Amino acid sequence: MGGERRTVWIAFAVNASIAVLKGFAGAVTGSSATLAEAAHSVADTTNQGLLRLSLSLGERQPDEQHPFGYGKERFLWSLVASLGIVVAGAVFSFARGLYSILSGGEQGHEQFWLLYAVLGYSLVAESASLMRALRQTLPQARTRGLGLVAFSRESSDPTTKTVLYEDFAAVIGVLIAFAGVAAHQFTGDPLPDNVAAMAVGVLLIAVGVGLFRDTKGLVIGEAAPQDEQRRILAAIEGHDEVTAVLDLRTMYIGPGTLLVAARIDLQEGLDVAAIERVSETIDCELREQVASVGEVFLDPTLRGRVQVGRL
Repeated sequence: MGGERRTVWIAFAVNASIAVLKGFAGAVTGSSATLAEAAHSVADTTNQGLLRLSLSLGERQPDEQHPFGYGKERFLWSLVASLGIVVAGAVFSFARGLYSILSGGEQGHEQFWLLYAVLGYSLVAESASLMRALRQTLPQARTRGLGLVAFSRESSDPTTKTVLYEDFAAVIGVLIAFAGVAAHQFTGDPLPDNVAAMAVGVLLIAVGVGLFRDTKGLVIGEAAPQDEQRRILAAIEGHDEVTAVLDLRTMYIGPGTLLVAARIDLQEGLDVAAIERVSETIDCELREQVASVGEVFLDPTLRGRVQVGRL
């Protein structure tokens, strides 16, 4: 959790500082691409604030109305952040570029140095934030035996995923703006700058839609990845007393926290005490062997009658 908090705060500080610089440079020069990147950074800054809020809200303890806790707050606010990327960033960026093209607005040529300075600083700052997010994410991906893209798709940690997506988009967006500004300076035509602004908008739409798609499943109740389901199933079937797993259901109730519900068929002749023992053993082993297991509910059945014994 401490690593997530630092990642979010660093991303927040980086995006806030460069949003101001990009906004100033864009307003002074009239560069559509730089103004689009300013909107991009404002959207990212707002989203980092929402993610930081979600960390606090998600830590609240279970209560009568929320017996499984508030872990899904993290999913909810990441979903809101994905919509914020599209609404606050993509719409403005695309509309700004399109308006400038249609209106035929001109931009000054004598202040390209300011654009390059601000975009250069932004590229360095965004790259540093991206590297930090990668250092936090890559070891987790290796542990799961997955590539970065596959891990980011499957990860139930919406905070790190959102920061990673946004940092990748931020670096690409700055490079797009660089290309648009340079082409404008080289050709003397503001069209490339305006096209670059629209391209930033398209990039943000893609990122926002991707985050929305990945987070929506967690909000509505996504199951564990197939490899974890296989490990859970193997851990249950590994007991001699278990003759079959009739039904297995899993659902994320928070980042990295699974609810496991299983209906299992047990051997004939087991008394109540034996059923309780095997159930407790399975519960403990599931938590030990699959780190993400948080809640376990077992529904044991018998092929024959339960033998009532002393507890």
